[in-house]
Amino acid sequence: MRASLRAGQGGGETSEFVLELPSNLGVIEAAVAYIVERCKPLGLDDSRVALNLRVGVTEALANAILYGNRKDPSKHVRVNVRLDRSRLSVRVEDQGKGFDPDAVPDPTLPANLLRPGGRGIFLIRHLMDEVEFNDRGNVICLILYSNGSGSPGQGE
Repeated sequence: MRASLRAGQGGGETSEFVLELPSNLGVIEAAVAYIVERCKPLGLDDSRVALNLRVGVTEALANAILYGNRKDPSKHVRVNVRLDRSRLSVRVEDQGKGFDPDAVPDPTLPANLLRPGGRGIFLIRHLMDEVEFNDRGNVICLILYSNGSGSPGQGE
């Protein structure tokens, strides 16, 4: 795992770091622990960090390694984490062909209950305040707001 750090402008109110991960499921736990530790200063509720962030990033990394890069050791997963006073965003990019996230079947429908796929995306969408995909489908951005409202500026 390689990490590069950049401090943002404006007195350190924004920070950003990037991780380059190999396509190896064995690195997920250490990468997620590192991200969680670095995100503590944002002031998110501990349960949102312990559950929402941890599970969401774990699922995104597993999908990138398994389905995006197909565990190809020549490919990497790039994780860009950006923190500021109001939000945390985690951008996960794989080197795969991508997919259509809208085509993933809802795992809660009776016809899909025994299907093996779709639960990770379902969890991510329900644990994060916002989830965005690029057009190609090889980048997912997970967003949590520090106020827990699902949008910036509310509840302040």
